[in-house]
Amino acid sequence: MSEGSIKTVALVTHSHPPSADSAVAAAASAASKAECRLIASGAEASKHDGEALGIEVAEQPHEDADLCLVLGGDGSILWALRQYAGTGVPVFGINFGTVGFLAAAEREQLDDGLARALSGDFEVLDLPGLELAAGESTGVALNDVTFSRRPHGRVAELSYGIADEEVGNVRCDGLVAATPAGSTGYNLANSGPILAWGVEGYVVSYIAPHTLTARALVVAPDDVLRIGNAAGREPVEIALDGEKIDELAPGAQAEVSFRKDVARLAQLPGASFYRRISEKFGHLAH
Repeated sequence: MSEGSIKTVALVTHSHPPSADSAVAAAASAASKAECRLIASGAEASKHDGEALGIEVAEQPHEDADLCLVLGGDGSILWALRQYAGTGVPVFGINFGTVGFLAAAEREQLDDGLARALSGDFEVLDLPGLELAAGESTGVALNDVTFSRRPHGRVAELSYGIADEEVGNVRCDGLVAATPAGSTGYNLANSGPILAWGVEGYVVSYIAPHTLTARALVVAPDDVLRIGNAAGREPVEIALDGEKIDELAPGAQAEVSFRKDVARLAQLPGASFYRRISEKFGHLAH
């Protein structure tokens, strides 16, 4: 971003407000000094006594913002990325969660992170998404689309096909289709491969497959994924980035398609995906 291009900043915070209260106050102070408007939805502003901090309430923050500032973890950053998908507004995250893989800065770097965010001193990474079509339900995920059996339900039987060819038909707990950004989440927990940011394509992996031969598959960006729920089984839940949106009925099918440049993620200059992998997941393994 260019110097001085940030005039209006929309605020999004952690789902547990007390964990970011002091950071919100710091953000309000930094925005005032930088002569930037700090705006938020009414629900967001009320979490932190926004009126006292000078946070303006906006009915549609995404229509006015030059930048979305997130003080939270990966879940909050993903929520913001979906809200600002297609708007061209970058999302700058400061990690107040656990892993913070998508964040540009850590909470210990709050002051520097705020200064860089408000001055436009960051780079922007265009993130792809996965578009879901399941009957009348549609939506876009930035991390993953999951199909999973209901809690305490029967084992699912899911098939998937790519480019009109059936690839797998397996009894399992579910199936995950993940973007490169999402490949370090549920897909990684399923022993699926990590896709570096910038890779065009997505990965499909089964959840707890009842077979020794099911393997994750990296799919080309132009190939459409078709998922089928076997007739005579139970419905399976469909979730976008972990949020349930619908169910796939027995005998029904859904489609997942790769979409380029869906959302914009702010990163500090010189940030390395491979260093981040080492720091975030190498550290958690010790």
